[in-house]
Amino acid sequence: MDKLLIKGGRTLHGDVTISGAKNAALPELCAALLTADPVVLHNVPHLHDVLTMKKLVANMGCVARRDADDAVRLQAPDTLNPEAPYELVKTMRASILALGPLLARFGRARVSLPGGCAIGSRPVDQHIKGLVAMGAHIVVEHGYIEASLPPGQTRLKGARISTDMVTVTGTENFMMAAALADGETVLENAAQEPEITDLAEMLIAMGAQIEGHGTHRIRIQGVPRLHGCEHRVVADRIEAGTFLCAVAATGGEAMLHRARADHLDAVIDKLRDAGVTITPLADGIGIASPGVAALKAQTFRTTEYPGFPTDMQAQFMALNVVAQGSSAVTETIFENRYMHVQEMQRLGAHIHVEGKVAMIEGVPRLSGAHVMATDLRASASLVIAGLVADGDTVVDRIYHLDRGYDRMEAKLAALGADIQRIR
Repeated sequence: MDKLLIKGGRTLHGDVTISGAKNAALPELCAALLTADPVVLHNVPHLHDVLTMKKLVANMGCVARRDADDAVRLQAPDTLNPEAPYELVKTMRASILALGPLLARFGRARVSLPGGCAIGSRPVDQHIKGLVAMGAHIVVEHGYIEASLPPGQTRLKGARISTDMVTVTGTENFMMAAALADGETVLENAAQEPEITDLAEMLIAMGAQIEGHGTHRIRIQGVPRLHGCEHRVVADRIEAGTFLCAVAATGGEAMLHRARADHLDAVIDKLRDAGVTITPLADGIGIASPGVAALKAQTFRTTEYPGFPTDMQAQFMALNVVAQGSSAVTETIFENRYMHVQEMQRLGAHIHVEGKVAMIEGVPRLSGAHVMATDLRASASLVIAGLVADGDTVVDRIYHLDRGYDRMEAKLAALGADIQRIR
């Protein structure tokens, strides 16, 4: 397995370009299954999960080819085999996003129950509940979701869907399925993330009729067919937030090109309260940090967008453990998302966890050690901690990192970090 070797203590300076968002690219690759026409996605990040999704749709019979300029070209023929086998989806929960498009276009789908990071429960019952409301017949057996339309029914039917919880992938699945359904679908309690809005804009470019995306209520009027389109994947707000925390922790100044400050309001507010200067610009975000010796630890609570994102909890904690003062972090989204705490303690962090709350006492310094990544965002937090620690830090099992960050070590090295991949 690859590892990262980090020699801490260097200040970060310079420019970095933020890649396309993983959490937008994955549903948009699945959205290409809704039409037989060519679809071109630009700004697709180089990630292991993206490669897995490309393999998944290609295994069904969809043409999926990456160009040299970060564009992926897709074309899903009418002869597609609507199945997502376990072998291709066992490491990626986003595979569930194939369910809605396949059912909407082909009237049937067989999708393996998804895998992914072990950070907590991600039940698929909300996906099933919504598609059943649209007229689908669904059974779960032998590790697969088997979905079909009743005899004599050729299309899904519009419905009012109100989920028991806010679900990002559920909202995306329903939106894609409803685009080809008969009648109107109204999604109540819909997720409001920028990636939802980006997917909706792609679907609209394909001919879908969607209103209210970016709010808690989305209305979709089904159309007979969708056509191809070209679409640019939105910049990854979590990658941008991760680099903001890295520069804040190490000190220095940087420009994050293509980053969207309006997608990171909650994180930017906390960074400013900590003492970091953040400057929204036309083509990115500027950051200047005095370093952790002058930064104040921040208490925060994760919530659904537009609140503080759970996907930034671990990275901001890496800043808190070396900032001045005490702080409390409350994780409300996933019940098992403090697995990085034990590894940070190996570096010298003072963290005490009680249930959903992590109490942190800032320390003047961390010391390098060998640590192990347990999930995607935990990986990023350990990298940030390693950047500020004295001596060498080795981060093991970085295949988690490669699932969601596009060549992170190369981007950090370009900012002046002493970091290298050990194969």
